Amino acid sequence: MVDHESRVADDHHQAIKLWLRMLACTTRIENVIRQRLRSEFGTTLPRFDLLAQLDREPEGLSMGELSARMMVTGGNVTGIVDQLEGEGLVVREDHPSDRRAFRVRLTPAGRRQFRRMASVHETWIVELFDGWNAAQKAQVHELLATLKPHLTRLQENA
Repeated sequence: MVDHESRVADDHHQAIKLWLRMLACTTRIENVIRQRLRSEFGTTLPRFDLLAQLDREPEGLSMGELSARMMVTGGNVTGIVDQLEGEGLVVREDHPSDRRAFRVRLTPAGRRQFRRMASVHETWIVELFDGWNAAQKAQVHELLATLKPHLTRLQENA
């Protein structure tokens, strides 16, 4: 499979090589997860992500909060919520402090469905990172932990 990383020349900057390597690995991991969610559960990654956000917030989230957390437009969230509501996995309720808004929360069936998927999802993630031993995973985690605040500062100053 040809990707952007395979086209990098020796004289490209080390940061470019690293970025493309990270992107290639992330894309491959995401593609495996997408395919497995589709085949095992008949669902999509955005639906799984929305359920995960709601599982963390038992009182529910507004549509705007879901949109911000998932980094997608409100229209995308509305479409997913409509589907999940139709399947009885989420419910819309009046927002307690904003009469113009709704809160979305998991139904008991939605919570059970998500927890079943999340358990299997975790085994997939563990499997996908089995190419590294524990020390390597810790090292990469530590390195990325030092990069994250730098990126946050750059984003805040943009």
